[in-house]
Amino acid sequence: MKVGDLSTVALQQQLQEGGIVIRSGPFQVRLRSDISGFAATWQRCYGSLDVLPDDTICHFRIAVAHQEGVRRWYRPQVVFRVEELTPFDPYPLDHAFPMFEWGLNWCIAMSAHDYLMLHSAVVERDGCAVVLPAQPGSGKSTLCAALVGRGWRLLSDEFGILRHADGCFLPLPRAAPLKNASIPLLQDFAPHLGFGPRYDKTRKGDVVHMFPPVDSLQRQAEPARPRFIVFPRYEPGATLQLQEQPPEVAMTRLVNNAFNYRVSAVQGFHSLCRLVRECTSYQLINGNLEEAVAAVESLLQEPGR
Repeated sequence: MKVGDLSTVALQQQLQEGGIVIRSGPFQVRLRSDISGFAATWQRCYGSLDVLPDDTICHFRIAVAHQEGVRRWYRPQVVFRVEELTPFDPYPLDHAFPMFEWGLNWCIAMSAHDYLMLHSAVVERDGCAVVLPAQPGSGKSTLCAALVGRGWRLLSDEFGILRHADGCFLPLPRAAPLKNASIPLLQDFAPHLGFGPRYDKTRKGDVVHMFPPVDSLQRQAEPARPRFIVFPRYEPGATLQLQEQPPEVAMTRLVNNAFNYRVSAVQGFHSLCRLVRECTSYQLINGNLEEAVAAVESLLQEPGR
């Protein structure tokens, strides 16, 4: 059974009572929530996921729930709990969906040390994965969403999950948060994509989530081998520049971009060395989304790809 096969009422009841178990990339997650508006948005985003058996062993048991006490009634708030711990300050109640997304990101970042985790989007087409590592504010999510709008498979927007054993990236298709000026840009660029509600004045600005395409969710058990690394940087009015980066420069940038490089120690070092050896790396500076997408897609035409 899929999440989308449940009626909204049935889904809400299951979330309130025992929770629902789903797979998110390589992780099993049990989710509970007593917030009615959250269930509908979450189902729109992840309706094509399978509902796993209730006795599935889970990596994370999380809840998105009303703040107790007077805050349940006066200016109500939502809290994120994992294993009954509350790692964040509450959000306004109507920001339950972004709290779920950012909370699950935190859970993964804090514990998924069997993999090397890069702050990176990863997209794939024709068996060729392109890794898009970037610092916040570089336009990574915008470029990732635009490529997905052109038919690329979404592996991840926030975490590049690199498997040490074979150097492949594991899919973690999740809602991609578009912020501020990128919201209308993407809605015009790829109106056929699924978009969630607008959340104004979050801690990251105004946010609208791009929902992962059904195909990306259904193929989340299919890893992809990286072929290119592209470090994107958006600069208003900039002329497009796509410049190859030496492996040692790419290595240094990736070390600074990894969530858990130091925790991964020697294993992380060897995995990054293999990544920069097997991939061609580029710096992409752009001021136009159409040109940036065309530049990334041009890499697939390289001889010997």
